[in-house]
Amino acid sequence: MKFMHLGDLHLGKSLQDFDLSEDQEYMLRQLVQICKEKEVDAVLIAGDVYDKSIPSEKATILLDGFLKELALAGISVFLISGNHDSDDRLNFGSSLFRVNKVYIRSVFEGNLALNTVEDEYGKIHIYSLPYVKKSQVSHFYPEKNISNYEEAVRTVIENAKVNTSERNIILSHQFVAGKSDPDLSGSESLGVQQVGTVEKIGYDVYDDFDYAALGHIHGPQQVGRKEVRYSGSPLKYSLSEADNQKSVPIVTMKEKGNTEIELVPLQPLRDLRHIRGELKELLEKENVKDPQDFIYVTLTDEVQEQNAMSIFQQTYPNTVKIDYDNSHTRKIEQVDLAQIVENKSFDELIRDFYKQMLDCEISEEEMDMMLEAGREAGVVHEAD
Repeated sequence: MKFMHLGDLHLGKSLQDFDLSEDQEYMLRQLVQICKEKEVDAVLIAGDVYDKSIPSEKATILLDGFLKELALAGISVFLISGNHDSDDRLNFGSSLFRVNKVYIRSVFEGNLALNTVEDEYGKIHIYSLPYVKKSQVSHFYPEKNISNYEEAVRTVIENAKVNTSERNIILSHQFVAGKSDPDLSGSESLGVQQVGTVEKIGYDVYDDFDYAALGHIHGPQQVGRKEVRYSGSPLKYSLSEADNQKSVPIVTMKEKGNTEIELVPLQPLRDLRHIRGELKELLEKENVKDPQDFIYVTLTDEVQEQNAMSIFQQTYPNTVKIDYDNSHTRKIEQVDLAQIVENKSFDELIRDFYKQMLDCEISEEEMDMMLEAGREAGVVHEAD
């Protein structure tokens, strides 16, 4: 059996104000083409199909078209929900989809959902574990004293009574770690940093499986052993992913114990890049390349250009964000904010900020505007 492992499609996502639907459609067409060229039998999608629990119309159209193309090609699909997905919305129409070999498991019902397929080497059991919380597992196993997240996942897997003499695959959308934590990037990194110590599980939880198709982390990587793997997101969705080389695993499962993994590089419609330097130098003709890419800019000019974004977007129309790295910003990073705030009024803080950032004094007109904004935000009162 040969299958493609996908995860974290995040259909409907945007970069700031930039709509990514065209980029996502381009990538989905590329994935279908790879499926046909590699002659895969199935596609496994390990959660975060949508970017929001209430997906946009564009997002649902993208998924519908993708599943339709795979079904027309005779390719089975096994799909689970992630933490970004709405279980019920993703589950809609699942019974109808099964007719076309599209198996959606988005609602945790107390056990590992199971589909079994066969090839020339015998049976392959494909288990599906959508994103779950410890409280959900405890609800179905009240007799178990489940004290943490890893115990919850172990309980579900142990209850499945996996036959380890045969070949087994699991789709799982969890934060899985090896001897060290996986490389974090993308929209999951902040959430993982906040709750990772609570929801982190060890890769040995999946020891009964010949391949664990993981979702949740956007950087493609193995965890512990090569058969426990994050596919990563097919597109770069944040600055932290700028250096990622996106790929998709094509997994060939032969006899028990013989699993081959090929990482096929992916080419986006528009790349996401981080460029750094002085404004004038970056925009010189010989330094401009691929101007349609999504661009994050770090300017090193000592004097800040007030219209930097509009200037940059004349050359790079898809400039997402501009920040500065110069002596002023570095000075601010080294300052103890608690010392700055202590015993200082709002207008004193604003004057200090202006001086450090722009190396000049704020005008009275500008100060009046800042005070008005402070009053509207509720941080400045009339007595101030």
